[in-house]
Amino acid sequence: MTQVTHAVGAIALVSAGAFPARGADQQTFRLALLSDTHIAADPKDANRKFLPTENLKQVVAQVLASQPGGALINGDLSRLTGEPGDYDALKQLLQPLSERLPVYLGLGNHDDRTNFAKAFKTTSGAVTDRVILVIEQPVVRIIQLDSLLYPNKTPGFLGKPQREWLSKYLSGSDSRATILFVHHTLKDGDGDLLDVDRLFDVIRPHKKVKAIFYGHSHEYNFTERDGVHLVNIPAVGYNFNDKEPVGWVDASFTEATVTLKLRAIGGNLTGDGQSKTITWRG
Repeated sequence: MTQVTHAVGAIALVSAGAFPARGADQQTFRLALLSDTHIAADPKDANRKFLPTENLKQVVAQVLASQPGGALINGDLSRLTGEPGDYDALKQLLQPLSERLPVYLGLGNHDDRTNFAKAFKTTSGAVTDRVILVIEQPVVRIIQLDSLLYPNKTPGFLGKPQREWLSKYLSGSDSRATILFVHHTLKDGDGDLLDVDRLFDVIRPHKKVKAIFYGHSHEYNFTERDGVHLVNIPAVGYNFNDKEPVGWVDASFTEATVTLKLRAIGGNLTGDGQSKTITWRG
């Protein structure tokens, strides 16, 4: 599969072009979806009796075994405040994965943009001080946005420059199914994405935007708004509620659908291995 990564203030842990194509055709793109890894410099750091470092090791092994076309981590890479040691530990944990396939990293409210940029050698792109990533496949386009407002503060915010960039990008791109990723939840609470309504104002004219994937709440959930599917990715590090799984999602994108397979490693394991197929709006 041809895979294109646009460096618009983006970071892929490795270059997508460094890897051979996976799969016999171009009808499906498989991407491992992770969120909220919450890695600390101290590997024994725990929350709710979960060890995020051990969880990520287990998930990395599962992702390697499943052989997707890439892996995306949707924010809250760091345990709490985005310390340099957190990102050093994360790089080491991801190395077995990044040696085999592209790993794409986004930011959440427990990250620090400056420390992240130093650790992963990011460069400024189309939107100053924002980490934006565009992954193009024959069947799907994925845009990972940056909703980090302040480190270790709950709310998220895209901001006008990023929304304007997205509007121009959507207007200038082809009709391929387009999926947005953003860390923060898409409700109207004080700890959610504060400009969520303005985000929907941007995407409303573009029927090619089929879904938004997000994290932040450490839940696995499916909703819909204005015909756009909203998918809440579970956390790798720990859950906030015993009813929720801890783990990752194996996503298979086509032109018309996405099939999501839950890979739970902790918490509520009842849905482990179950799949859900979402059909895009016309």
